[in-house]
This record gives sequence, structure tokens and C-alpha cells, in this order.
Amino acid sequence: GPGGGAPLENANPLIYRRSGERPVTAQEEDDELPDCIDDREIFDILSGGRGERRRSLFLNLAHLIRSINDPEHPLTLEELNVVEQVRVKVNDAESTVAVEFTPTIPHCSMATLIGLSIKVKLIRSLPERFKLDVHITPGTHASEHAVNKQLADKERVAAALENSHLLEVVNQCLSARS
Repeated sequence: GPGGGAPLENANPLIYRRSGERPVTAQEEDDELPDCIDDREIFDILSGGRGERRRSLFLNLAHLIRSINDPEHPLTLEELNVVEQVRVKVNDAESTVAVEFTPTIPHCSMATLIGLSIKVKLIRSLPERFKLDVHITPGTHASEHAVNKQLADKERVAAALENSHLLEVVNQCLSARS
């Protein structure tokens, strides 16, 4: 496991190619037009897109969901296909963001930690108006309902983040790799 001598749960995960930076559109460059938040933006938030394509509050959010580090491997959630842009749903008008993530194996003990890392990244990166739903892709994990229930419980999430050891592990997942 992380930091210990325990064997890895998934010693040889499949590694996927990262998607590239998207080009800036003229509409995004125009300060007069409203700046909507879309699924790609959230994916970039999760992936650490560094392109300076938005002149909004997101400009300084250097490392968002796809660049989150896996707790077990020196790889990102995007590289392990745990997060994919197609599994990010944003409704800017209704201020909702839903992210599905897919653990690499059905009995992954890190699923709650991965979900918590995604949720914390979004909480730290998005305006407070957004209601966040982070959950496991249906049918991909043995304890899917239990993990989803934990991630949906604001009190449980808040309590988890008051645990200094757990917070340290989450912050390691969210830190940029050198």
C-alpha cells in the first residue's frame, strides 16, 4: 500500500494515454461573454490542465481532476482510466457537477480515498454554489453503494477531512508530481 511494504492490490494496471490540451476558443477569450463551466473544464480541473485558456476564476486552478495521483501507483487517475471526460457531467445553469470514477479493480480498497480526493479537489476548485456528486461508475466495484453513500454524506466527508492522517494522504494525491 502507500508508504508501506504491503504488496500492491493491482500490481500491473493498464496505463492509458492522456488527452491533450484543448485549444482556446475566441468565445472563451472574449471577456464580454459569460464564461460557462463545462465537462471539459471540470476534467481539466481534475487533470491539471495548465493552459491559460480561461480568463475567469479558473485561471489559477493549476491542478484539477485528471492529474490527481493514484494512492498506490506513481500514475494519475487519467493514466489509469479511473476518470474520463465522458464520465463528467456539468450543468452550469443548475450549478451541479457529477463525476463518475472507475476503480481499476472491483475490490479496490482505495475507492473511498480516490472518491474523497476527487471531491476535495472540486470543493477547493469550484465556487461554493456547485452541488457535487462524486460516485463510482455503476457495476465497477464490489462495495459501490457503501462507498457512494460515504461520499454523498457531507458530515462523513467533513469528519474524514478532520483526520490529519487521512487529509495528508488526500493532499499527497492532490499534489503535483515532480
